[in-house]
Amino acid sequence: MIQYTNSDNILSILDNFTLDNADDIAQQVAESFRKRRVEKNITRQRISELSGVPLSTVARFEQKGLIAFESLIKLAMALGYAPDVRSLFDTSKFDTMEELDMIRRKSGDKRAYPKNMKK
Repeated sequence: MIQYTNSDNILSILDNFTLDNADDIAQQVAESFRKRRVEKNITRQRISELSGVPLSTVARFEQKGLIAFESLIKLAMALGYAPDVRSLFDTSKFDTMEELDMIRRKSGDKRAYPKNMKK
């Protein structure tokens, strides 16, 4: 019988913990995209045709995580993920109660600076 200890739980949590940076996130999105494309049995050539994104752009995205946002949207649409992209910033995020209070105060504002501030 195998006994699991707290250290096993901690190690499994630490395995999934990484400090985010833009390159890592881009690569993870690219890997997820490739996985979803392959699951649907769609070739790079076919996703290029479906999305209107050049084949070379699809290849660069999957290999390096580099892509223009508009092309990413087109690829997401071709795979049926447009709602996920559309809702990317729908929910407010906060780290502190002060930040939450500011979000609540500014929820109807159209700009980031005070209304009475002169340009």
